[in-house]
Amino acid sequence: MTSRQRAFWQFGIILVTGIALVAFFPRAARFVEMAARELRHLWWLILLLAIGVWLVWGVGRRPKE
Repeated sequence: MTSRQRAFWQFGIILVTGIALVAFFPRAARFVEMAARELRHLWWLILLLAIGVWLVWGVGRRPKE
């Protein structure tokens, strides 16, 4: 599997997981929408998203030589 295919699958799985979470937890989706509207609550959502992206694409990668 090439790195492009792997990135495609990772993005797809994250997208499907996000849609499933919104479908299963509509109250949480409304909260996230409210938090996105109010900047006071947005900082931790951005932090969680950044940590998630780092965990998916950054952990376990070998440094370039």
